[in-house]
Parts: sequence; C-alpha cells; structure tokens
Amino acid sequence: MAFEDEPPYRQIYARQILAKAGVAKNDRLLAAFTEVPREKFVGPPPWVYNDFRNYREMASTDPLVLYQDLLIGLDTRRGVNNGMPSLHASALNTLGIREGETVAHLGVGTGYYTAIIAGLVGSSGKIVAIEYDKALAEKARENLSGYPNVEVVQGDAAEWPKEDADVIYVNFALDHPPAAWIENLGISGRLLFPLGIPAVKNGRSTGFTRSAGFLLIDRRARGFGARFIQPVSFVWAEGQEPPPAGRHEGLGEAFHSRRLFQVRSFRWRTAPHGEECYGEQDWGLSFEEP
Repeated sequence: MAFEDEPPYRQIYARQILAKAGVAKNDRLLAAFTEVPREKFVGPPPWVYNDFRNYREMASTDPLVLYQDLLIGLDTRRGVNNGMPSLHASALNTLGIREGETVAHLGVGTGYYTAIIAGLVGSSGKIVAIEYDKALAEKARENLSGYPNVEVVQGDAAEWPKEDADVIYVNFALDHPPAAWIENLGISGRLLFPLGIPAVKNGRSTGFTRSAGFLLIDRRARGFGARFIQPVSFVWAEGQEPPPAGRHEGLGEAFHSRRLFQVRSFRWRTAPHGEECYGEQDWGLSFEEP
C-alpha cells in the first residue's frame, strides 16, 4: 500500500510521534510508523492504557484513539504494554536501521515495533523476533504472518541472536549484556538495550526496574563505542534469576551520579584500561574513546 493511501490520522500520528521524539527528518521512519496499523497488534477493544499510575479503560472502541503517544496494556497483570511510540521512534532513529540489514528484535511482545522495523529493513532485510512469553509469541507470530522478512521465535532472548546481526534492539531490561549480544554483533553493528537495576522485593524481582537507561553499543574494527541515550523504564527480563544482594551498588551509584552519560566506550573480555564508570570482570563502561 502506498504511503499516501494510509488513513490521514495515521499520517498525523506518525508526524506527531517523530516530532515528540525529536526526530527532525527521517522519511523512512515516518513511513514505517504510518503504514503499520496499531490496532492489529493490541487486540480487540475494550483497550486500556497506562497513565503511569494505573490502567484506565478507553471509552471509545474507534481505532483512532490508539494513535496517541500512550502505553496500551497487553498483559496488565504483569505490566506488559505496547510501549510508548515516541520512545521507540527515538530509539529506532538512533539505531539508523538501513535497508537490507539483519535485525534481532528481542522482547517483541505482540510485534508492533517489529512490523515497523520490517518496513525499515525492506524486502531485502531480515528480522529475527524473539519473545519469551509463549502466549505473546504466538500472538506476534499471528500478527506478523504477512511479513515474509520476519521470523518469530519463542525463547530466551539472552541466547539470541545465533549469528551476526547488524542491529540488536532489546525491549526489556538487564543488568549486563549477555555474551550472545556482543559476540554476534557484526562490525559496524549497533546494540541498544535498557541497562538497569531490578526492583527487588523479599529477595525476588518484581518484574520491573528501579533504574534503567538505554545503552547504545556500536562495534568498530577495534573495540566498541558506547553511550547512554536516555533514562527509560522497561519490564525486567523474564526467566532471569534475581542477582546476589549488593551486586548493583556500583551500578546504582553510577546512575545516581549521572556519570553514565559521560560513557564513551565498552570493554568486553579484556582487562580494564583507564578509569571506568562501572565495570565487572568481563565487561565495563569507560569514559575514554575506544
């Protein structure tokens, strides 16, 4: 379907979302947000939205109401939403996804943003979409059945991708980057994920984050660049055991001091060199250029 043939309200929505995200000009991203019908991915009405305190039911069943910068609930019991469009627009603009690239989209929910990415990579590109939750994965597979460049897999996204990817886009928080994300990031590849600290109650993760920020890691011929994009709030990775008590003291201090936003490089399985904002044995975040 041609971009001009989409309903006018979807074009208005896309322009408003990109403007709120601070994206001055990105015609491909604008077209991708315009072309994907959000109502296909959030289920039938009545719909609910999250006002950051509670879920509230929308009074209308007209799909037009979905074309706002709102969190639409998918599984309200667990706090799983179809995420804030402006946040994802900003993230996708930062990743600079090009036609023909291979993208690993991890934590896809029901697939709305996967469909938008499919428009960015085009017919010559490829997306592997991973979702841990079986019910959500089945719904994503159904919703994305008309996208031949997308493969939906139900599994642990910490173990994907299995081969080199140009872009890895993660939509859940973790306190470290798993080996599969770093070792299968191709040269000139970009990884964007919410690095965060889990909210813990009675020794168990609540399923949410206490602090988190979008960390962009880009692989270069020698080493990795890194920078924090913005604070975010995401659900915690499913299937991950809560970390040992006290593990996050250093990371918590880094978030509190806001020094994370001075990070410029990422260390992976080498000895630390220079001052690090935060580091563990296998990885670290440095203020030095790579």
